[in-house]
Amino acid sequence: MKETKFIRVLSVIASVIAVCMYVSYIPQIINNLHGAYCAPLQPFVAGLNCTLWSIYAWFKSERDWAVFVANFPGSFFGFITFFTVLH
Repeated sequence: MKETKFIRVLSVIASVIAVCMYVSYIPQIINNLHGAYCAPLQPFVAGLNCTLWSIYAWFKSERDWAVFVANFPGSFFGFITFFTVLH
């Protein structure tokens, strides 16, 4: 019983931290739009990785909401960062 509560709390904390990590792309997106481009490989791979994990979490027989919530924003922000670096 304690392990289940611990895992639930851990999954919420980890999901919040993961979302914060991908929201931190916003300053780089702004820099890209102003001509201070970053390297495109890392945000592209992050977007791809997060997309694959989101698909995995969504299509599991029991949806894994912690994995989905933690990775879905990374799909969006990773690819937006990647596309704004292309010029």
